[in-house]
Amino acid sequence: MAKDMTLLWGSGSPPCWRIMIALEEKNLQGYNQKQLYFEKGEHKSKEVMEINPRGQLPAFKCGDKIINESCGVCFFLESKYKSQGTKLIPDCDAEQALMFQRVFEVNTFGDKMGNVIYYNWKVPEGERHDSAIKRNKEALTAEVKLWEGYLQKTSGGFLAGKNFSLADVIVFPAIAYLYRFGLSEERYPKLTEYYKNLMNRPSIKATWPPTWKETPGQDILKDI
Repeated sequence: MAKDMTLLWGSGSPPCWRIMIALEEKNLQGYNQKQLYFEKGEHKSKEVMEINPRGQLPAFKCGDKIINESCGVCFFLESKYKSQGTKLIPDCDAEQALMFQRVFEVNTFGDKMGNVIYYNWKVPEGERHDSAIKRNKEALTAEVKLWEGYLQKTSGGFLAGKNFSLADVIVFPAIAYLYRFGLSEERYPKLTEYYKNLMNRPSIKATWPPTWKETPGQDILKDI
């Protein structure tokens, strides 16, 4: 089964990482995979463009079926292999509803995080403004506080309750990204507890970004 799959990925990319976690959870090791490097522009290579014409990673194929949106890949894998590995969509209606809610909040979370981390990369030097930087940081602070609050209200240790689900598969890499870029562990105790507990989950340890093991993180988010 896994031998029919191909994943082109970049280290540290939350969208790439969530697919790799899902594959591990569904016991789909042994897929064809290739690490590419954003800094070398390899995400714009012919190899990627043939699968993902947007020139973005991940690029994913299962047989002749192409899915490049990372959340879509995770749902596809759970649907196709629902009886294999970890069950990632809870049976309980309440947990399932919460899982869907958290999954579809991740894009807003990611956008607000990217607006801070990549501001200088996205915005030309002459167009940068301190007021915009301040607004972006305030928006991200409010977003992180929201997720801290979610975890305070949710019992069971996972984002949708007592079971590890697609919510965790999809959102954990974004939370890990916050800490990679210097989020305070003391300021957000529930988020930190969640992050540290899941760090040791086998699927997450097995797919931990190799570049994160080799290089130190940054402190861009230390004031968030």
